[in-house]
Amino acid sequence: MTPSAPPDREGLEAVADLHLRTVLHQMAGEDATAHPDQTAAVRALVSGGERVLVVQATGWGKSAVYWAATSALRSLGRGPTLVVSPLLALMRNQVNAAVRGGLTAATINSTNLNDWDSIMSRVERGELDVLLVSPERLANPNFSRRMSPLIATAGLIVIDEAHCISDWGFDFRPDYQRLSKILIASPTTPVLATTATANSRVTDDVATQLGSTTLVLRGSLARSSLRLSVVPGLDGLERYAWIDEALSRIQGSGIVYVPTVSETTRLADYLQSRGHQVAAYSGQLDASARELVEDQLRDNLLKAVVATSALGMGYDKPDLSFCLHVGSPDSPVAYYQQVGRAGRAIEHAEAVLLPAETDDRLWEYFATASVPDPRSIERVTAALDGAREPLSVPRLAEITNIRKGRLEPLLKIMAVEDAVERVSDGWTSTGKTYVFDAVKWADIVEARRREATLMRQYAAGAGCLMEFLQQALDDHDNGPCGQCSVCTGDLPEPGRLVDPERVEAARIYLRGVDTVIEPRKLWPSGLGSGLRGRIVGASVGRALTYADTPGWKNVPHLIQGVDAPLPEEIIRGLVAVLGRWKERWEDRPVAVVAMPSRRHRSMIDDLATQIATIGRLPLLNPLECRGDAPGPDLSSSQKVDHLTSTLRLNPSVTIPGGPLLLVDDSYRSGWTMTVAASLLRGGGATAVLPLVVHQLP
Repeated sequence: MTPSAPPDREGLEAVADLHLRTVLHQMAGEDATAHPDQTAAVRALVSGGERVLVVQATGWGKSAVYWAATSALRSLGRGPTLVVSPLLALMRNQVNAAVRGGLTAATINSTNLNDWDSIMSRVERGELDVLLVSPERLANPNFSRRMSPLIATAGLIVIDEAHCISDWGFDFRPDYQRLSKILIASPTTPVLATTATANSRVTDDVATQLGSTTLVLRGSLARSSLRLSVVPGLDGLERYAWIDEALSRIQGSGIVYVPTVSETTRLADYLQSRGHQVAAYSGQLDASARELVEDQLRDNLLKAVVATSALGMGYDKPDLSFCLHVGSPDSPVAYYQQVGRAGRAIEHAEAVLLPAETDDRLWEYFATASVPDPRSIERVTAALDGAREPLSVPRLAEITNIRKGRLEPLLKIMAVEDAVERVSDGWTSTGKTYVFDAVKWADIVEARRREATLMRQYAAGAGCLMEFLQQALDDHDNGPCGQCSVCTGDLPEPGRLVDPERVEAARIYLRGVDTVIEPRKLWPSGLGSGLRGRIVGASVGRALTYADTPGWKNVPHLIQGVDAPLPEEIIRGLVAVLGRWKERWEDRPVAVVAMPSRRHRSMIDDLATQIATIGRLPLLNPLECRGDAPGPDLSSSQKVDHLTSTLRLNPSVTIPGGPLLLVDDSYRSGWTMTVAASLLRGGGATAVLPLVVHQLP
């Protein structure tokens, strides 16, 4: 029998339309009909093998496009679809959605290592329609080699949350951009990129990366189900009290976004103490804990999740009824992405922003934190060029004197341009020179600062809030929404009038929370002093407050200010900390030691004197420092070498055997406290208990 000829373009479009209808009915019911752009996207992928960028609002149905295209392409005998997704929560939701669309799907990620072999075997046997992986997983050299056959034979490549591949985007990920270049290298494989959060510049950049013939389908980003509000002018304690009361009033369940990991646990613990069923969520939770929290929220077992932006892209709970922000994201695009979790399948959802006084400082940090430093690039290049073998990140940090937190993103940015390569044993040079584009990076920083200015205007209620977000996203289908707090003049309860009793409850709670200081355990390698291995130094310590904790909102200003004795209120607070802490001491301290300080000698000496007097303990000054303080940009090994050369014991002071309470004003890297404690232990102290006013992140 002569095989039938493959369908022509018209026939392929009919196949595309059929599978789109089928998938929509399976996912959304028999009454579901396709948007015109859904039809156009699936037809382009199936009949033309094109590259398509879909920029549409959250809840519009972008996932239906790639499931319908997959279903059609598989019916035509094409290979499986490879979906690259940036978050585990997103991948889990996508697997479930693919199954609802009549497809077989699986994900390979860090939580299912034992299943990898069986999943890859199913791919090789043609049993899977869809495989979802993360860009970070594909960045692993061994895994990438294993995936090469699938990439070469894929019927469709999907780059989800495609704004992540643009360094102009609010959530740029170098791993993602580098891998996108590999994934779209085949000119014959159809490629679909999707996002709900891209302004014109990001849209143009992503389309350019996909290719000059990319079909861009962009729709209105307005969300009629969201009622946007801004409640300005609240301080930290008032924001806690506002959230406490709001959770008692708002129906349904939702998300409370905060800017830092530490704030997730702090606010969640407070809300739990007030009787609310809430949980903390951040990227620092292990995968099983994140999945548990996601499921509990989805099943309405929690009133709210207090989360960083880690609970964002792709989390699917259609009836999420509120999204509250304690502090502002650094751009309207990021804010739109996060509030887009709410109101997807219900008529009304609240999205409320409580701006914070610390927003500007965080915005400036995020504007510049990911920008590579040319001098650091030169040091990394020299280190890798001179190495005989791949170098690990810790070893590179030692050689280049670049902190790990700065080094890792720098390596990923250099890898985008193929100047360096990650291999199984670390990083190596490819021999290609990384050319620092000063103009491009300056433009990116300026663009981020402009976005921060827009967010500042949004937080000030400079106009209709939904229209403002649409304009920031270059959505020209805009106009006053008629329902936000600026348009109506109404605020959700409790409005601007926060219950004073709730404010005081927040103050009492936060001042009663212990800030635990975990000691350094190992010396950094390569020290000139010869120190190595396990540290015999400080025990677990305590701080009065951490970062910008609202319970002690004046502390950061005082610690960064002039050298003067601290207010009596702070002394009493530290005494209360000692009162709670002493129950955990094996032995009571036998003396108080003041850390020698170049900036705050009077402050620390007065603090140590008062603590010693109240505790009826002798005050000792066995530590001396000379020379300048270590610079802020030194690596750990450089800091320790500097400290061991400038900090010493006074030979005229006898150190008693027993625990010592070591008092300082602040604690950041911990190396000053560690070196001082090591000297005191070497001088005869049986333990050193750090007590500081302010712990910094």
